[in-house]
Amino acid sequence: MSGTRSPSKTAPATENLWKLGAILWPFVAGAVAINLFLLGLIFRSAGWFDAIAPLDALLWAMPLSFPATWAAARWLHRLIREAEERA
Repeated sequence: MSGTRSPSKTAPATENLWKLGAILWPFVAGAVAINLFLLGLIFRSAGWFDAIAPLDALLWAMPLSFPATWAAARWLHRLIREAEERA
């Protein structure tokens, strides 16, 4: 059949959304922790709450990073698919 590719036994890690998420998770968790810490500083400067300690920001980032990782993996997967279609 013309124009079709045979399935590869070793697909790249970007083909599977779970693998891509596992690769991205440490970076996304760090970004979420930094954003939480900075949000705590903004709240402190506004006088609403006390500042969030860096360790607390890391602990809060763990559960919050999973939906952020899922969103980042979907976004990156879409970009990769779009680039492959153009190539």
